Amino acid sequence: MAIDVFPQFIRENYEVHQWRHACAILARDFPHELNEIVDVLTRFRVRKSWIAKGGGNKSPISKWIDGELSRYGWVAKNFDTRIVVDQTQIDSPTHEVDCFKNRIALEIEWNNKDPFFDRDLNNFRLLFDLRVVSVGVIITRSDELQKIFNSLGRGSSYGNSTTHMSKLLPRIQGGGGAGCPLLVFGIKSSLYDKNS
Repeated sequence: MAIDVFPQFIRENYEVHQWRHACAILARDFPHELNEIVDVLTRFRVRKSWIAKGGGNKSPISKWIDGELSRYGWVAKNFDTRIVVDQTQIDSPTHEVDCFKNRIALEIEWNNKDPFFDRDLNNFRLLFDLRVVSVGVIITRSDELQKIFNSLGRGSSYGNSTTHMSKLLPRIQGGGGAGCPLLVFGIKSSLYDKNS
């Protein structure tokens, strides 16, 4: 099954990778959440105006994806986690998940420092082990977008030490997500809209 669960548009405009049967799990057990992700990614475009101006706390790209998923009921989610051993309680806090719905955790890493991937994968691992997350999803950018950033004079803002696919894949292949099924999307340059 793998990435064949996605329509041609997604397969052509995103770099898609999965581990531990994430696509099959989504298609079989979470078809509504899968369809919502597909809908948002199908409508998404990388607007030139979003790249040309400087950042801030959250990029317009992350805000747009968050906003569109929130229309379907996805929410930012903190989990109150702790370990109890012989009546001794130890808090085990997790990082807030950008978008969460029905056991699917989704993170958007557009232009953070690349150690954010370690944080996300560790969070997915822990939440999967605690049986509250079934699949972890990360949306980031494909390396090929760097040519567009360079052409706009913004290449240094999207440097090698920021979040992009070639920084994520080795972490996953090295076991960063442990047993958690993972699905990652890399936004390709074909989604760049130079007129907006």
